[in-house]
Amino acid sequence: MSYNIAVVGFGLTGRLAALELSLKHNVTVYEAGDEQALDSAGRVAAAMLAPLAESVLCEQDLALLGLDSIARWPSILAQLDDEVFFQQQGSLVVAHQQDKGDLQSFMQRLKPLAGHHGHQLTGSQISELEPELAGRFNQGVYLPCEGQIDNQAFYQASFKTLKQRNVSFKFAQKVDVGSARLLQSFDYIIDCRGLGAKSPVCKLRGVRGEVVRLYAPEVNLTRPVRLMHPRYPIYIAPKPNHQYVIGATEIESQDNGPATVRSTLELLSAAYTVHSGFAEARVLSIQTGLRPAFSDNRPQVTQQQQVISINGLYRHGYLLAPSLVADAVARIK
Repeated sequence: MSYNIAVVGFGLTGRLAALELSLKHNVTVYEAGDEQALDSAGRVAAAMLAPLAESVLCEQDLALLGLDSIARWPSILAQLDDEVFFQQQGSLVVAHQQDKGDLQSFMQRLKPLAGHHGHQLTGSQISELEPELAGRFNQGVYLPCEGQIDNQAFYQASFKTLKQRNVSFKFAQKVDVGSARLLQSFDYIIDCRGLGAKSPVCKLRGVRGEVVRLYAPEVNLTRPVRLMHPRYPIYIAPKPNHQYVIGATEIESQDNGPATVRSTLELLSAAYTVHSGFAEARVLSIQTGLRPAFSDNRPQVTQQQQVISINGLYRHGYLLAPSLVADAVARIK
């Protein structure tokens, strides 16, 4: 049976929901911003798929859900008319000598995930995985099941594909998902507004993310690298065309202003300590954004009559969104 379905919010979950639903249903997308969705948390991300690394701080069931999502990404990307970079060659966690204790603690807190686990590495083993890091680190951890995608390419390709499927778009329209007009116009409403859904009933908070995108032709890393850091782990994710996304996993702040000098210096100096080739890199962009999170940092898929809500993905957007969207779509009968 084909339904008329509204997807409210055109960020990461909104795009995934629209892609899945438009295969069978008539879909209309509402977005408070423009087609670029500049306020979307999914635009400010390295788009790493890191269930083992995240298992250090999240519950095991969420990490396992992340493994399920990784398996879903190839078929999602295969729908798109343009190719989107997807990689699953694992990730590498390293630490300078003074942060060796943090690395050991990280290794001890890794949770077993369906036979997947981390491997402790010596300096020579690190150089085998990433030759350009030879001699820079004496210890590390390899997480072989992990991966990443290119979020910018996904945003562009998903929008192009949805337009070709004749999905209807209503940009610059902030709508009330519970309004009588919307409820009468559609059989189902998929609420993907993120922080736009924050209210006394839907108690969300924003968790700040900051990323720098660099063009670094002198650097040739082949997989995401996480660096133990006194304040927060810093990640370096290689993208196509010698681009790298460098960011911090989370900052407990609801400030959505531009990046601070302190944060920018920390990100760039940390990248330089990993690879000196970043010294001559070009800064392409410095972005900040707020990720929606509930008090327990767990995402929720809820339903009230014909309104199905997906929210609270915290810093696990690309890791968990495919499985959460599949859950929401399965509720459409």
